[in-house]
Amino acid sequence: MLNTNWEQEAIVSPSAVYNSVELFAGAGGLALGMEKAGFNHVLLNEFDKFACQTLRANRPNWNVVEGDIHNIDFSPYEGKVHFLSGGFPCQAFSYAGKRLGFEETRGTLFFEMARAIKEIQPLVFMAENVRGLLEHDNGRTLATIRNVIAELGYTLVEPRVLRAIQYNVPQKRERLILIAIRNDISSHVSFEWPDVCCDVRTLRDAFFKGALYDKDVPSSDGQQYPQSKKRVMELVPEGGDWRDLPEDVAKDYMKGSYNLGGGKTGMARRLSMDEPSLTLTCAPAQKQTERCHPVETRPLSVREYARIQTFPDEWTFCGNLSAQYKQIGNAVPVNLSWAIGRSLIRLFNQIESMGLIRPAEYLPSRPKTVLHGIFEGMVCEGTIKYENQSDVN
Repeated sequence: MLNTNWEQEAIVSPSAVYNSVELFAGAGGLALGMEKAGFNHVLLNEFDKFACQTLRANRPNWNVVEGDIHNIDFSPYEGKVHFLSGGFPCQAFSYAGKRLGFEETRGTLFFEMARAIKEIQPLVFMAENVRGLLEHDNGRTLATIRNVIAELGYTLVEPRVLRAIQYNVPQKRERLILIAIRNDISSHVSFEWPDVCCDVRTLRDAFFKGALYDKDVPSSDGQQYPQSKKRVMELVPEGGDWRDLPEDVAKDYMKGSYNLGGGKTGMARRLSMDEPSLTLTCAPAQKQTERCHPVETRPLSVREYARIQTFPDEWTFCGNLSAQYKQIGNAVPVNLSWAIGRSLIRLFNQIESMGLIRPAEYLPSRPKTVLHGIFEGMVCEGTIKYENQSDVN
């Protein structure tokens, strides 16, 4: 018997085929949750070669385009894609005057996302970012993004910060979600944010058979502490940090940071088995953002990292150990994505009931990619590789 909105939302299914494009796809956390909700991915773009290998290894049927987004022509997908999503890096814009619009974002990866929206004209798009975007550049960054969205012909649903722990994720992670609906349909439909899950999941849920997984976390590779650091971390109790160390040990370990007092609780931090994890970073053993296993004196392993982000155990990660941690740490938690995706599917079902969803049409297997510099004007198809795109959040 269903007794919560969360449970009712979990059974939503698409009324038609809803094609999607994802930008800055990373290791697939967002894409996997959206697929689980019912979206049909027709293109995923990512620059990092190891993340692309991860996507292809787990979903050989996905059309993964590896390369610099600046060089992709999205126009062949116009009218054939219903939904576009992605997590663009938070970058400051260059302002030539008082006007804050599309041209002022040129040179940033948000500009490239906006260009993709302009060329594809999806019915709905979603952008996700860190909570800090709300205050970035004294609010001018978000103000500019709002203006660009309006300039592109979309109505922005009021942005919301979602807390992963409220969506069946054992992690205190927050993401800012922006959803916009094309103006010609926005007044006829309404988007409702996903309801929260009634239970808060902990590391115990992540690591052992129970509410989230049907077996204990599998063993896997992981970083190791040097002996000097291990001796320090052995003194920290479960759920503790540097403040639990003997004063002389804390001073020696923290160096100049010791005199800063409070606010450095990420140092020498040991997680608690009965609490959600702190937000994962690109590596579990960074001094300022320590993520030590609750009961063993070691950094979290790759599979433990992945479970905290609610990846399934069969989702493998490619590259060396550092590359795997980075991919997982940068990902959107799968269960958070799934919750948002279900709300979006409900929105698209409203749109479909109005007869605005076209049947699936022919889709190009690869987008055309325009090469710049000495190759100006030439057009090719396939995988492209460049070396200077910055990392995504």
